Formats: sequence, C-alpha cells, structure tokens
Amino acid sequence: MDVDDYCETPGRTAPAPPAGTAEGAPYAECVLCREPTEYPESTKGATLCPVCAWQEAGRTACSG
Repeated sequence: MDVDDYCETPGRTAPAPPAGTAEGAPYAECVLCREPTEYPESTKGATLCPVCAWQEAGRTACSG
C-alpha cells in the first residue's frame, strides 16, 4: 500500500440512519455538516454524526 493512498481523504458519504428508524423520533443534526446523527433531537450539547465524530477524534489525537 502506498503512503499517499493511506493518507488520502475519502469522498463525503451520507451516513445511513440507525437501524429500525424508518419511522420514529426525529434525529439531531450534526453541528458540523448538518447530517442526521444517531441522537434524538432532545439530546443536549454538540451532536456529531459518526463521520464528523471520527474526524474530530483524529484531529484531537494528532494535535499533541
């Protein structure tokens, strides 16, 4: 595997809604990209979708 391939940022993909959510409570929007998250709208605080949460974890881990 080439190092450039490893570090390449993948294209943006919309996360699939959590299983069994065809009908149900509305989900909170991600505070960064405004995609639906896994959390209900009533969740307090800054909600992130799985993609943004993963990217934020990578940024904070490498900011050392």
